[in-house]
Amino acid sequence: MADIIAVGIYVQYWFDIPQWVPEIICLIILLGLNLLTVKSFGELEFWFAIIKVVTILALIAIGVILVVIGFKTDAGKVSVQNIWSHGGIFPNGMTGFLLSFQMVVFAFVGVELVGVSAAETSNPEKNIPSAINKIPLRILFLYVGAIIALLCINPWTELSPAESPFVKTFSLVGIPIAAGIINFVVLTSAASACNSGLFPVQHKHCGRQSWKFFRDLF
Repeated sequence: MADIIAVGIYVQYWFDIPQWVPEIICLIILLGLNLLTVKSFGELEFWFAIIKVVTILALIAIGVILVVIGFKTDAGKVSVQNIWSHGGIFPNGMTGFLLSFQMVVFAFVGVELVGVSAAETSNPEKNIPSAINKIPLRILFLYVGAIIALLCINPWTELSPAESPFVKTFSLVGIPIAAGIINFVVLTSAASACNSGLFPVQHKHCGRQSWKFFRDLF
């Protein structure tokens, strides 16, 4: 339900409507698709993931290009040195870094779906270990890579908790609709998290009996 609430908040960025309206619509759509087939879940997650990955790759690519050409923004010159030239790697000590791990662990809630999906894959002995082994590499490239790109463009002293670093970065490089783009990305992320929470509803035998259950119920 936290994910559904987030969907309602993000939609209000564009539309001045009651928050519960997009929440109910999103829940009905996701539940309906989950009750149909496992394939629907997979298709949704595929497109949700593509949106996030493309955005992060675009950010990393922009960061690399700006570093190479020495681009200058309102925050200064884009450089790898921005990572350590403003007080060092841990200018305020290790406390903040260690405290951030509570949010990092929370962000990985749901990774167990890799194991749950074993019942739905054609070759779990090969596909599941492969997926698990690739997770650390994807984290290093996509998440750590995105943070490095952000810090190269924006020194940490220029970042604010009240503003998305992605929005600020895309705005600095001349993309005026950056806020709308990032809001759409986080909207799909929230919908993806909700969709993953509904996955057990259509998992294997449950999915086959869902429509019969609701027909008998009503």
